[in-house]
Amino acid sequence: MPNTKSAIKAARQNIKRRVTNLVALDKIKKAVKQARKLKTPQALTDAFSALDKAAKKHIIHKNTASRLKSRLSKLIAKKA
Repeated sequence: MPNTKSAIKAARQNIKRRVTNLVALDKIKKAVKQARKLKTPQALTDAFSALDKAAKKHIIHKNTASRLKSRLSKLIAKKA
């Protein structure tokens, strides 16, 4: 348990941030799954948007977002 006033506040902030990050990660996972399943340009755009937003907020690393976008693009290109 946190002892100091600042540690208590930091613990509260961590909980709030964790919830926000988990929501964003869930959006990424759903968008990427949809893009892999549907293989449509609209699904790809939605996945790219979710990945870019998460990378911008430092929820995932920018290179991770880039790698996932690249793999999705290759997958969609194969279909076309």
